[in-house]
Amino acid sequence: MKKKIPKGLQPLLWSKSIEKLDLAHDKTYIIHQLLSYGDIKHLKWLLNTYDRNSIREIFLKYPQRIYEPAVFYFIKNFVLGLKNREMDEKKYAKTLF
Repeated sequence: MKKKIPKGLQPLLWSKSIEKLDLAHDKTYIIHQLLSYGDIKHLKWLLNTYDRNSIREIFLKYPQRIYEPAVFYFIKNFVLGLKNREMDEKKYAKTLF
């Protein structure tokens, strides 16, 4: 059975109906939206749906400027374990301090 996207994620995935989202085809969109706007419960679902290496790969290969700076550093350093990796904050952060 194909894994479904919970209806509770619709507010975070606002640009498309969750019924029309495909976990494989829309992976980049889903991952970035949940990393940027989700809470711990959403991150748990994300990590249970995609393996950490896939999430890391999407985050690194397809940066999106949708993150608040504090969220970017939290995701980069703690959720994805990229603390020692130099990354261009301008590619991810909406505003810079």
